[in-house]
Amino acid sequence: MNIIEKTDEEILELAHPMWADLVKYSNEGNYGAFTRQFSSTLMQGANEVEMGKQFARSELTKNLSDDYTYLGMIRRGEHITVLYKVINKKDKGEWLGRLVLGFEKDKVKIFGCTLF
Repeated sequence: MNIIEKTDEEILELAHPMWADLVKYSNEGNYGAFTRQFSSTLMQGANEVEMGKQFARSELTKNLSDDYTYLGMIRRGEHITVLYKVINKKDKGEWLGRLVLGFEKDKVKIFGCTLF
């Protein structure tokens, strides 16, 4: 199955809870829970030690508001990118959140997530 065949509504039913989990576990500094829905290719491509250090030290990743705004989505190939406006609670700055979803072994997984 290709995720781009799903309707916007179906994608958002999957994406919003996944994004909420990323925000929650990022704020808690719970790296294990944060990465639990990552695809195997994302996990293989990440330097887990460096990523864990960055995760632990980052003020941005520990101060995300759970009051984020869905901006839109982009379909490309076998993945969907879902975009969010995210607020940093500490400095009230706005960030662009990017969540890339696709199928891995018939399950929707996270193939990328970034704050810009």
